[in-house]
Amino acid sequence: MALETQTKTVVGQFEYSDEDVNKGVAEFLRQMAEGLEKDGASMSQIPTYVTAVPNGTEKGLYMAVDLGGTNFRVCSIQLNGDTTFRLTYTKVAIPRELMVAKTAEELFAFLAKQVEIFLRTHHGEHFEAHIRRRMTMSSPEGFKDENVFRLGFTFSFPVQQLGINKGTLIRWTKGFDIPDAVGKDVCALLQTEIDKLHLPVKVAALVNDTVGTLMARSYSSPGKSGAILGAIFGTGTNGAYVEKLSNIKKPLAGEYDKSTGEMVINTEWGSFDNQLKVLPNTPWDVQLDLATPNPGIQMYEKRVSGMYLGEILRLTVIDLLKNPDVALFKDDNSSYNDWKSTTNIAEHSPIYKQWGLDTSVLSVAAADSTPELSILRQELEANLHIYAPSLEDAQAFKAIAGAIGRRAARLSAVAIAAIVLQTGKLNDPELDEPIDIGVDGSLVEHYPYFRDMIYEALRVIKGIGEEGAKRIRIGIAKDGSGVGAALIALVAARMEKSTSTADFISDLRLNAKKTDLTAVPEDSELAAGE
Repeated sequence: MALETQTKTVVGQFEYSDEDVNKGVAEFLRQMAEGLEKDGASMSQIPTYVTAVPNGTEKGLYMAVDLGGTNFRVCSIQLNGDTTFRLTYTKVAIPRELMVAKTAEELFAFLAKQVEIFLRTHHGEHFEAHIRRRMTMSSPEGFKDENVFRLGFTFSFPVQQLGINKGTLIRWTKGFDIPDAVGKDVCALLQTEIDKLHLPVKVAALVNDTVGTLMARSYSSPGKSGAILGAIFGTGTNGAYVEKLSNIKKPLAGEYDKSTGEMVINTEWGSFDNQLKVLPNTPWDVQLDLATPNPGIQMYEKRVSGMYLGEILRLTVIDLLKNPDVALFKDDNSSYNDWKSTTNIAEHSPIYKQWGLDTSVLSVAAADSTPELSILRQELEANLHIYAPSLEDAQAFKAIAGAIGRRAARLSAVAIAAIVLQTGKLNDPELDEPIDIGVDGSLVEHYPYFRDMIYEALRVIKGIGEEGAKRIRIGIAKDGSGVGAALIALVAARMEKSTSTADFISDLRLNAKKTDLTAVPEDSELAAGE
């Protein structure tokens, strides 16, 4: 079979039609609603207890820490109140022995020590001048703590969130294994160690990096109203959006601010349609899924995110190579090759190894518009050790890679469209500015025309169409785990200050029966009564 004909057949299997897109949106909306009604749904729809988003006018100095893997990052963020900010940060590797420590205290003491080192290095004057929190009747929140840093804690491990700064660890991932920490409140673990060092820091918010992306975009985006969605399309994919409290039907444990009538929801949309009711499922999707540690799970993510796209392409190419009737990377003699050579694939080529093909090669293929695809062919030689690939080989590779990337973009549009329709913003007569969406991740940043392909799909979706797509503004939002985390700490601080004087006095009377208020309490004592 001619290579061109076989390539068209393969490309056709990755086609995700306009009809498919609309079916996907309808099912996405259904699974969103199911996740808001009950736990255990395909899409978790996790309440974050964040009940407001910034608008770019916020000011102040806040901190953020990010434990996302083998590194720990400490940041301070000066919000300038004009959608701009100044970021200072340090990063340190987590010692391997602490990733498997016997007690949670060992790891969290190390984290708190890094916070202390950061403060002494970058905010020495603030550190030395800070005033310990003290009880006072002059403010309804019950203490004076203007010099205490509010800190957002990005903790990228599975947690059961119970409040804006409360969450118990469900399990460790990414090489960590400290059983002592499982079931404990990670914010309290960090606060305890911070208090032991007498640092002017309060862990004000527990942060998911996707929620942080939403907050970071809301602060920096042009316009009066904030973003409605923060989405990550990178190594993984997820989204967090602003939902009406009235639509959250499942029980909400813990305390939260009801005054806004809204709450940010972490969708965990990577697991959308694990049942494969509407998601495409080629033979190569099946092969990939079976070879992963979690077959049958995260089925949407396995078709959209950068972690998997390169492997889907590799599996497709391998199947073509195994077919004796398909002349991919095969030449009978040099006359069949425009480089006047014969194509050879090295035995150690990454094409033969699971996960050997990085998704970045899809970006190279999409970006190469040279007549002879010379850039892509150089990439095939240099990184995949496929020597002297012909123009026909490169054209086939580019077409298949493009089909996989285009399908990922159109599937991304399904999630974005469903969120836009769920919020009802397109039908809001009072909204006279674009509907803003913040995105982060290597696909939207580096894959050529990825956002263009998303818009192409948005235009064919019922309820959005050409005019609706024009009103949707998709912009890059950077550093959700840093700037976004700091902004959630800001929201948390405002929630504290919204406590009424009556509530404060009531709590004070209750605590007076248990505590000797003649002593000035330490931070840790106050934290228990706040």
